[in-house]
Amino acid sequence: MSFWDLLILYVIATSLQPIMKQRMIESARQKLIARIEKKRGSRVILLVHRQETMSFLGFPIYKYIDINDSEEVIRAISMTDSSVPLDIILHTPGGLVLASLQIARAIKRHTGKVTVHVPHHAMSGGTLIALAADEIVMAPDAVLGPVDPQIGEFPAVSILEVVKQKPIADIDDKTLILADVAKKALRQTKDAVLELLSGNYPDDVAENIATQLVEGKWTHDYPITYEKAKELGLKVRCDIDKEIQQLMSLYPQPVVKKSSVEYLWQPRK
Repeated sequence: MSFWDLLILYVIATSLQPIMKQRMIESARQKLIARIEKKRGSRVILLVHRQETMSFLGFPIYKYIDINDSEEVIRAISMTDSSVPLDIILHTPGGLVLASLQIARAIKRHTGKVTVHVPHHAMSGGTLIALAADEIVMAPDAVLGPVDPQIGEFPAVSILEVVKQKPIADIDDKTLILADVAKKALRQTKDAVLELLSGNYPDDVAENIATQLVEGKWTHDYPITYEKAKELGLKVRCDIDKEIQQLMSLYPQPVVKKSSVEYLWQPRK
């Protein structure tokens, strides 16, 4: 075999290596998901968002919960018998309220037990989804986040605070409009949180959780630890399954776009 033949084989092998590595990771994920499902007798659904880097310019692209995610998760739930438990694994900075609420309401309607697992973080919309579960299981260092609505680049509660602090004659029309939208957003979000908590928490506990998460007690990126979540009154445990943590190691920083949602593609009976 000539030098050029060896060089061509080397180039082919090098070009195929990333593809083969990705296929091996995907296969390992599927096997581990199947093992967890068998062990827990449940449907496992992952909603995982990683930072992606564009190969052309090399700047980061951040992924969030979007409509495509809600469609995929709802489809997975609809393929699952209503009596089969759901294990939802969340790793997300949040995203669209619409998409998050669609997922949360689909979880709420599922009659089988729903457990949300948070290996690292489920902020904002991720927390909204977690609130619909019967139980939240967190890793010792995992965090949730407040669900206070944001109007553009500003927290809704801060916009309202500006209106309270200044005479109305000194406030421009745009700020007044934003304040009106902020007031509605706060009411709508709190109503949604109370809806998700209803039936799983006493009314007074649900009211306290909704008030603290929605009405601006903390900044939007404030990390709510297991201890703080427990203090709030959430039904949360801190004994996450090692296999679920192991599963997260099979979601390395991606170099190509892939689906954020993954589950085994067959009905669960």
